[in-house]
Order: sequence, then C-alpha cells, then structure tokens
Amino acid sequence: MNYEWSYNPPSNAELKLAGEMAAELKISPVLARVLITRGIDNVPEARKFFRPQLPDLHDPFLFQDMQKAVTRLNEALGRKERILVYGDYDVDGCTAVALVYRFLQQFYSNIDYYIPDRNEDGYGVSRKGVDYAQESGVGLVIVLDCGIKATEEVAYAKEKGIDFIICDHHVPGDELPPAVAVLNAKRFDNTYPYEHLCGCGVGFKLMQAFALSNGIEFSSLIPLLDLCAISIAADLVPIMGENRILAYHGLRQLNSSPSTGVKALMEICGLKNKEISLGDIIFKIGPRINASGRMQTGNEAVALLIEKDPKKAKMLAEQINEYNEQRKDLDKTMTEEANRIVKTLEHQHEHKSIVLFNEEWHRGIIGIVASRLTEVFYKPSVVLTCNEDGMATGSARSVPGFDVYKAIESCADLLVNFGGHTYAAGLSLPAQNIPEFRHRFESYVKEHIQPEQVNAVLCIDAELDFRDINRRMASDIKRFAPYGPDNQKPLFCTHQVYDYGTSKVVGRDQEHIKLELVDSKSNVVMNGIAFGQSSQARYIKTKRAFDIVYHIEENSHKRGEVQLQIEDIKTRE
Repeated sequence: MNYEWSYNPPSNAELKLAGEMAAELKISPVLARVLITRGIDNVPEARKFFRPQLPDLHDPFLFQDMQKAVTRLNEALGRKERILVYGDYDVDGCTAVALVYRFLQQFYSNIDYYIPDRNEDGYGVSRKGVDYAQESGVGLVIVLDCGIKATEEVAYAKEKGIDFIICDHHVPGDELPPAVAVLNAKRFDNTYPYEHLCGCGVGFKLMQAFALSNGIEFSSLIPLLDLCAISIAADLVPIMGENRILAYHGLRQLNSSPSTGVKALMEICGLKNKEISLGDIIFKIGPRINASGRMQTGNEAVALLIEKDPKKAKMLAEQINEYNEQRKDLDKTMTEEANRIVKTLEHQHEHKSIVLFNEEWHRGIIGIVASRLTEVFYKPSVVLTCNEDGMATGSARSVPGFDVYKAIESCADLLVNFGGHTYAAGLSLPAQNIPEFRHRFESYVKEHIQPEQVNAVLCIDAELDFRDINRRMASDIKRFAPYGPDNQKPLFCTHQVYDYGTSKVVGRDQEHIKLELVDSKSNVVMNGIAFGQSSQARYIKTKRAFDIVYHIEENSHKRGEVQLQIEDIKTRE
C-alpha cells in the first residue's frame, strides 16, 4: 500500500511540557510527547493512563435513566417476572447478552436470552422477538447493543404488557423508544461523562448499578471483564478513558482466569499459553464469535460464552470454528467478486465512494466485504444484497476520520431503516431506490470527505535518531498497551538510514526483509523486520539512503534485544 506520512512537529510549549512530564514520570521525553498527542497533558492523568484502576470507573447512576432501569429490574426480580436478555448477533451483542445473563443468573433463575435471526428477524428488536417474549411469558426485556431506533417494536411490546430496558451505543433517532429506560451516552440529553462505551460496556454499567443497589460486591463483576475486553476490541471503540480501564483489566482476566467458554475459544484459536492482546481478539477470537451470527443465529456463541462445562464448551467452540471456516470461504469468493466489479465499473476511479448491489450475496458476509473494499480502495463502501421480502439490505464501512453514518443519514428519505455509528452502519431500502442512493451517497461523500481521508495515512508520533532507542524505551512503550483507536501503538520515523551490509530477503515466499540498518546521524546500528516489503530489497542493497516508519519492539527471539518493526519504506530518489 502507498502510505502518506503525517507528522506534526511539537511546539516549544509541548517540548517544555514533555520535558517536565518526563522528569516526573521517569520516562523518555519522546514518550512524554506521545502522551501529549493522545490528549494526556498532565502527570496525574498520565499515571492513570499507565495504571488503569477499576475504582476510576464512572458512577453508573450518572447515566440518564439508570435509576429507572435498576428500579424496574429489581421489581422484576421481586415479582419473579420472566426476564429476556436480547442482543445483536455480532460480537458486541453476543458478549453483552452473555455478560448480563451470566451475572443475573447467579441471583435469579427465571431468565432467558434471545439473539435475533439475521434472515428472519432482521437487525435489532423485531416483532418476531416481541412475540417470542409474549409466548414465553416475559415481563421485562433487557436489550443490548441495539434497540435505540426500535420505537414501533417497543410500542408493540408495551401494548402486550412487556417492558423494555435499552442498553445501546448507536446514534439515536429524533425520537427515543417508549422504554422504561434508555441507557445510551449518545442521547441528546446525555449526562454520562463518557460516550464511547460499546454495547457490552453499557450492559456492564447496568450490572454495576444493579450490584450497587443490592449491596453486591464489585469483585463479583470482575470475572465478566474478559467479555468486556472481547467486545471493546472487536467493536473498535476508542481505547481511552473508561474503555481503557475495562480493556486493561479485561485482558488481565482473559490471561489469568478466562471463563470456561472463552477458554475453549482461545484454545481452538491456537492461543493456549499465549499472552493475549487486543489484536488476538480482533483477528482470532472476534471473527469466530461473529461467524456464529453470520452463518447461523448467534445463539451458539452465547451458549458457548455462558457454558460452565469444559467438554460442552469444547464442542461448541469446535462448531463455531467450523462456521468460521465456512465464513472464510464465502468471504474470499464474495470479496474477489466485489473487487472485480469495482475494477470494471466505468468512472469508478473518479468516485470517492463505492456502492455495490448483488441480490445473490450472503447477508451475513456483506459487512466483511464492505470492510475489505474500504481497505483495498480506501473509500467509504456500502455493500447491499436482498432479504426474503425483496428489500435491499446492506452494511457500510468507512475510512478513518469520515462519518459514514451521517452520509447515510443524508439519504434517509430513500431508506426504510438505518442505524450505526461513525465507522460502521446498516441500512435497508427498496431495491428501486439503489441508483438514487448511490448517486446521493457519492455526492455527500465527495462534498464532505477531506483530502487526507482518501489515502492511507501513517500518523507518526515522533522523529528519532537511532541513539534515542534503547531497551528502557521499548519497555516503557509496552506500558501504552492496550492499543486501539485513539491509542495506536507509538509510531516513529527515522530519515536517511542505510543498509549496514547484512540485510536480506526472508520468508517462505521471500516476501519479507530482515534488516540491519545504520542512521546517518548517530552511526548506531539497529535490527529490523519489514513484512511484505521485499520489493524494496534491491534498492536497499545499493547502499543508498532511505526513510523508515516503524514500531519499537523487544525481540521475542533474542531476550533483551530491541528491534524495529518497519511499517513503510520510502526511497530518496
């Protein structure tokens, strides 16, 4: 990929502040500057960043409607009403349902869960789901990771005497559903100090409030944090503020004492006896949970995440792994087809967006295909297929910095339904509206997207000489983890480096370069690895200067040695 490099040199004021913070924190001034670029500009906040503490979680009762939610939940338990925990079929929804179900089940047995069928129910709260609740004798439904736009469905449930508590993080419409309580920090009248929780995070806050109201120790919530870490990673929410605390302690739980179902899933992913990171969740654990909802209903994922018997958990994990293999085959076929279509579309190279429709495509895979198109062509992408009633339904994905939800919202009069957030959204519309939607979506994107959003950009935290790099710095960088949106792994740049003479192409297909480099200023030699960049090897061996962007890492194969993971190489021709 051809990256653009973005770097904003620090001002004199930032350099002064970084020096002061570095002295107090006993870290490199370079890393203090990295903290400042992340909005952490004082020592107390920096200490909280490096040592996230569970007591620093916000009071859950700061949520608008939280007291109403807890009061109604306590009433349901007191009256022995049947409770239904209802959630979306993706990772966030399934982990949220498992979290709330597992916690409440410790104190109450008259409880069930429901994951909507992507094909029969569609997205979110459905009349079919409400009918199931009525037939099951449910008095209270707790909805997780969806429901914020289910105004008609919640009204339909209310007519049947069924109350709703909605826990969501997607953007609300103009009217909130007539639920007993709507917990969503994106409400126009929000009173909660952190608006970036995922659906599972909102569910956790409801359980935190429930525990507080019933004198239940906070420690009883800690075993559920592995589910929070999984949902935070998979939903790509910012890893700052409250999410950082939940992710940090969720990873600790995941690595020390995961639940039975999560442990079985880790083993099937080949992660046994490995230190799990958010990246492992994104690329290995998350896709398998998602595969259940994409290929079936998501019920199997929840069944696995609440399972206590290791043998049953192993069987469920194997089943979900099989779904994932099926998903990968479909994903590959559909993505290749979509790529071919884009490349043959007339004038597509002039467009700022991609909108594709194929009524034969699998509904469970279109979100992945939209993500792939965005990664390859670096344009906001919408992929549509048909559901059973002939309505077009689709998923949208965006590039960093561009709000695809607002782009879809600008076409609201063409749509039957839509929902989501900045980087991902879902929509449905009559198939005959697709040409007009494609035209208006493209017009909105073209008018609002910024030049820097149409190219892959590497945001550099600092320019370094090799003499700045040492084991202490590599060790301190690890303290910035967990990494994710708004807190990416620190990225550095060094100009005018040369091959020291031993760099070589490596890998089964000779696709990587193992480098030994020296910079022009300090003459310090550094080892590095550049994955998938063997095309640059011929230039490098000429001993001419080039520039690199890289992460600093401890070499896992040679204890105590620092190496560079090189993300991009620019020749100086």
